Amino acid sequence: MFIAMNRFRVRPDAATAFEQVWARRDSRLADVPGFLRFHLLRGPAAEDHVLYASHTVWRSRADFEAWTRSEAFRAAHRSAGDNRPLYLGHPEFEGFEAVLGGEVAGDAA
Repeated sequence: MFIAMNRFRVRPDAATAFEQVWARRDSRLADVPGFLRFHLLRGPAAEDHVLYASHTVWRSRADFEAWTRSEAFRAAHRSAGDNRPLYLGHPEFEGFEAVLGGEVAGDAA
């Protein structure tokens, strides 16, 4: 399993707009081989920003990397630059390979 995260420092007055952008976007992930799930996470607020992270779970790093080279990736990110006024700086990517894991019985989330 591979987890890909992008962290965003969003201006406090733009937090609602940032969440709406994600809610309305055509991510095209549902049809991508190896994609398992997505979450948009809201973290702590500081004086100048609210921390967000996009969190995708993949069957493998290879599946994630194949997606980043795909037409689906290009289409999903085509207008990403239009949202730059909502956040401070550039998104920070972090990728993690699972080395241990488990699920609570009956948990499919």
